[in-house]
Amino acid sequence: MSQSFPLRRAALAAALALMALAGPAQAAGIVRVSFVQPERYTDAGFGQVERERNTDRLAAIFQDLARRLPDGQTLDIEVLDVDLAGRVPIGSVHDTRVLTGGADWPRIKLRYNLDVGGTVQHGEETVSDMSYLQTRILGSRADEPLAYERRMLEHWFEERFLTP
Repeated sequence: MSQSFPLRRAALAAALALMALAGPAQAAGIVRVSFVQPERYTDAGFGQVERERNTDRLAAIFQDLARRLPDGQTLDIEVLDVDLAGRVPIGSVHDTRVLTGGADWPRIKLRYNLDVGGTVQHGEETVSDMSYLQTRILGSRADEPLAYERRMLEHWFEERFLTP
């Protein structure tokens, strides 16, 4: 038994060293997303199934962004309208979108309310990226569904909530 005690002490010391190197756990804010009358959106996909798939993807993008909010902040977002990048040509497969760079840029109208310990920041905006095809999306994100919408929302989120 006395021989295992030094091993336990060494294991404990190693675990404490790893915890110290890891640093404090990073907390994140909370985001709650709701979609107001998605069946009336300009272009959230063709039909109910695709519309639900795309609103789920948008909700996931907002959840990813919420990880960047400081702990204790709560962001409520109401999505009022969605117009995805590109157009679905008549007679094409529903998942095929043609991106022309014309009047087919992504647009999302939303209302937000950020609660920072009792102080509230709120607004209603249409977030858009008219030059969405002028900057390439690199890496694995290029093949991600709603890649242009993600990039647009990331820029909006940084400007609105993370820039002092």
